[in-house]
Amino acid sequence: MTPHAQLSQALTQARAQTDALFDLVDPAALYERPIPERHRIIFYLGHLEAFDWNLLGRALDLPAFHAGFDHLFSFGIDPDSSDLPTDRPADWPAADEVRGYNARVRSALDTSLSQAPGAVSEELMHVAVEHRLMHAETFAYILHHLPFEQKAAPEFSTLSVTPSGPSPQTSMVEIPGGNATLGRKHSEGFGWDNEFDQHQVDVPAFAIAQHKVTNGDYLEFVKAGAAAPHFWTCREGQWCYHGMFQDAPLPLDWPVYVTYEQAQAYARWRRKSLPTEPQFHRAAYAGGSGDLGGGLDGFAIENVDFRSWDPEPVTASPPNRLGVSQMVGNGWEWTATRFAPFAGFQSFSFYPGYSANFFDGQHYVLKGGSPRTARCMLRSSFRNWFRPAYPYIYATFRVVEN
Repeated sequence: MTPHAQLSQALTQARAQTDALFDLVDPAALYERPIPERHRIIFYLGHLEAFDWNLLGRALDLPAFHAGFDHLFSFGIDPDSSDLPTDRPADWPAADEVRGYNARVRSALDTSLSQAPGAVSEELMHVAVEHRLMHAETFAYILHHLPFEQKAAPEFSTLSVTPSGPSPQTSMVEIPGGNATLGRKHSEGFGWDNEFDQHQVDVPAFAIAQHKVTNGDYLEFVKAGAAAPHFWTCREGQWCYHGMFQDAPLPLDWPVYVTYEQAQAYARWRRKSLPTEPQFHRAAYAGGSGDLGGGLDGFAIENVDFRSWDPEPVTASPPNRLGVSQMVGNGWEWTATRFAPFAGFQSFSFYPGYSANFFDGQHYVLKGGSPRTARCMLRSSFRNWFRPAYPYIYATFRVVEN
């Protein structure tokens, strides 16, 4: 199979992944806004096809058939809590009209791509596939905050694949000083603009927690006066975890989902720090770029690649060769590093604002991956980023001693 045929197949599979998510939503809830800072669900229904049309359709020189939708659904929003969207359901088109647009976009793109497979670069195809898979995770956490009665759990869905137990004792693992390899070489294949260029960073010796901070660990912080995380709810005086399809008594050995600000406050309370992006790489990829440090045969045993809707215990998978567990999977990990370009950064000519619009000092880098992160984005060079007070994402953390 040619690279273009593989990418066309990957796009089809990514469509199936996002289609399955929209199928979970009660049609009456398509105009709801589960997260105040984000668009209504109807936007995401149209956004994925509009993005593909604006990217691939233009490369194929296809004539526009609904320029209004091409623009309406072109870009999402990244507001802070002081600048919330104010649109109303009536401002959006009917769902059937959006689905009709989607079907026509797919038909036109698939026909043109099959007739002229070389007319679109492999880079653009990678962008289309990974953009859609990113939104498979984005829409999952948006759907996570939709009331249970407005979504249907798949028959195979369970809250947890592993029983919960007490929070484990976590030791600090000594990481020797040395180089960390950040970024990606252009010769290594596709990467987003912020992943380039590959470079070495000298990292002094430090110690890092063997496990991510758990709900049980964070509960001590809450009992000391800290605010509870967004994913916790209190029922009859008992803390519960708000899962995708049901609540459960707080699983003490699961990683806690928190904001950067909460993670930083906890680290200070423990008289420790959050790891920097180079420190994360040093602990996770000790064998070099892309090497997970041993102990992992691919990602088959990690909670990634849409394996689960919720976390699993921090002890559910073995540590890497350095003795650190779950650096990849079971929740993105906050770092202390502000999102900024690497030396040699060049924005995509076809998507100049993908990264550059967020080099504003107001976003922090996350590494690793969550249960809803696609396999292709588990490469060591991939960088995620969010605002420090954004509470809705599958974001965990661990602490270091410098």
